[in-house]
Amino acid sequence: MSTLPFPLAESPDDFTAEKSRKLFAGESTFLKGVVAMNGLPDADRVEVCFAGRSNVGKSSLINALTGTKGLARASNTPGRTQEINYFEQGPDLYLVDLPGYGYANAPLKVVEQWQKLLKRYLSGRVSLRRAFVLVDFRHGVKPVDEEIMSLLDSSAVTFQVVLTKADKVKEKDHAKVLEQVRGALSKHPAAYPEIILTSSEKGEGIATLRSVIANLD
Repeated sequence: MSTLPFPLAESPDDFTAEKSRKLFAGESTFLKGVVAMNGLPDADRVEVCFAGRSNVGKSSLINALTGTKGLARASNTPGRTQEINYFEQGPDLYLVDLPGYGYANAPLKVVEQWQKLLKRYLSGRVSLRRAFVLVDFRHGVKPVDEEIMSLLDSSAVTFQVVLTKADKVKEKDHAKVLEQVRGALSKHPAAYPEIILTSSEKGEGIATLRSVIANLD
């Protein structure tokens, strides 16, 4: 059995870049924070979600993606995102910020409630087209990342890894981290066979991620 190479996603061509530009030119607004399944908005448009361990840079990535500073609140306090947060990207797309996993600054009972809600959301949301699992490029895939990937496998939700904070890693160290990430992904049947390398601070990979989202139907 051959192992998928998981190459880095390439920059979009002109047609795809224009399609994604139009999608993300629409207004970006916070819709609601959801704490139970009955609070989810109607599944009437394409939806993508962002998962990642606490402090991986989810809020910063969503802000960079939408070009809207402060849309998703960034914080140095792990576990600040305690709800499933919905953002409208124009009339055709929901961006969903999932609770940070791993170590959360909250009581165990609250963390368990988040995990339950997360499992129900992932397995039951018909409009969810892809999950983007954010992994800190400085550290590679950690055991807590493996947990969310396994959950996505069991929920039959395709996920794509987005490596964050690429500007913090020296070029000479890229190959070593990518080898570790590729090895981890080879164990997960739900993993999409391309990796997106990003830096919210420098804007690297943002156009690529936008184009991937714009081409999901």
